Amino acid sequence: MSATLVIQSHRVPLPHAWLQPCLDSVADWAQARGYDYRFVDDQIFDLIEHGLLEKTGTQRVIASDLARLKSLQQGLVEGYACVVWCDADFLIFKTDGFILPETDFALGREVWVQQGEQGRLRPYVKVHNAFLMFRQGNHFLDFYADTAERLLRLNQGRISPQFIGPKLLTALHNIVSCPVMETAGMLSPAVMRDLLAGEGEALDLFHRKSPVALAGANLSSSLTEREGLTETHMQSLIQRLLSRGLTAGTG
Repeated sequence: MSATLVIQSHRVPLPHAWLQPCLDSVADWAQARGYDYRFVDDQIFDLIEHGLLEKTGTQRVIASDLARLKSLQQGLVEGYACVVWCDADFLIFKTDGFILPETDFALGREVWVQQGEQGRLRPYVKVHNAFLMFRQGNHFLDFYADTAERLLRLNQGRISPQFIGPKLLTALHNIVSCPVMETAGMLSPAVMRDLLAGEGEALDLFHRKSPVALAGANLSSSLTEREGLTETHMQSLIQRLLSRGLTAGTG
């Protein structure tokens, strides 16, 4: 058994073919690093208390935010020294640059660029849970999971999709300044469109606000179709990222 376990999950069959190269990139990275790799389908939801699973209803993204925490806790109970979560739409495109920090835990970095008021592009710098890392002895994972469960139980109204995910994490981060793996990022549709075009204001703004160059990024599968990014677009984007990363230019 390796000291590190990498976990991913998604329902099968995959709803988009472009998710497979994302999954492959994480599995290949784990193998190259000598880490154990585990893919779990919808059985991951068996880790959630029935009442809470029923409360989330059809909002599987909320259930997934809790299930990943439960699966990471399980990995530590199994004896792994370190557990890592990557979403199914997370692509590692610079294997040699995607190095786990020595901190007790780490969250992903979100630099989200989108149109704000009056059509102007705005960057929102936050943290995300598309990448998570926890080591034995950390105090954050159990606190986070317990807080997420408690908030779900207390909530009596409509539940925001990011309620116990990025929203809760960003709120906690703003108070206690959690460790962040800056190379584990996230790309908004505006940035992805500019990458496909080879240049653009959103991509420029993303680079200016990003603390470091990314080695991996979440590709926002929940938004791609709504934003007009087709299977062909996403396959092209993935090939571009794997071959050239986030460098500008069309050549």
